[in-house]
Amino acid sequence: MGRTIGFIGLGIMGLPMAKNLLDAGYDVIGHNRSSEPVEALLEYGGTDGTDPRTVASDADTVITCLPDTPVVESIIRGEDGVLDGLTEGTTVIDMSTISPTVTEELATEIDDAGGAMLDAPISGGESGAIEGTLSIMVGGEESVFDEHRDVFEAMGETITHCGPNGAGQTTKACNQIVVSAQMVGVSEALVFAEKAGADLQAVVDAISGGAAGCWTLDNRAEEMIRGSFDPGFFASYQYKDLRIATDAGEDFGVPMPQTQIAHELYKSMETTGRGRDDNSGVMQIIEDLAGETARIDE
Repeated sequence: MGRTIGFIGLGIMGLPMAKNLLDAGYDVIGHNRSSEPVEALLEYGGTDGTDPRTVASDADTVITCLPDTPVVESIIRGEDGVLDGLTEGTTVIDMSTISPTVTEELATEIDDAGGAMLDAPISGGESGAIEGTLSIMVGGEESVFDEHRDVFEAMGETITHCGPNGAGQTTKACNQIVVSAQMVGVSEALVFAEKAGADLQAVVDAISGGAAGCWTLDNRAEEMIRGSFDPGFFASYQYKDLRIATDAGEDFGVPMPQTQIAHELYKSMETTGRGRDDNSGVMQIIEDLAGETARIDE
């Protein structure tokens, strides 16, 4: 295969994605702020990139999968960052979810340094990262996208070129708007069902197959009614993504009444110490407001 991939950000999503690249036959050089994920990558057959500069200098393609805009900026622009080690022809693929505006700025800087950038945020949670079934939304030059399709196919199942740099991030914002609406809507429905005395399992079974059917009902409702909110995607990350969406809505003058409400509910998860729960855990905030816990008896 001959291509060396640098992977920066070996967290709950990044580590299984890097492992899938190793499984696909790529050489992977990893870097993470904490050492444990790097050790896990080494045990799986990867190598330690030491710092972002070294990763960039030793890799043909650099992938970043990081928590937020400031971290991506520091990893790329900072001392011993990706730009310091970038060589002519290197492609940087940012698979974080960050500001579309900052993405466009970084793409210009990487281009000026002789490289190319793709913004390629992801959806599908930890399970999608492990199974290699992520949805990947890509912005950037179509020719660069085509050159890296095999890399994306090692990590994801639904891979879509969405337009120029920044378009991937805009698409991810749209994704998170819909995801948050699902999570809040299912939460309200389940707490309402509990208050009304309905059988929660029967409600989930009945509405999943009709017009209300959605990813949240199919993949999270069973855990929600059992009070299990182990993270597949942290609520704090959902809150961050909704801040990106609502800020962009302000910039573009787009009304976002539903998204603003979801934003406030996820903010409440942060302020009540539930940010490390799964994003489906927003049901707990609805339960707090209702004074009722929606759980099945087992």
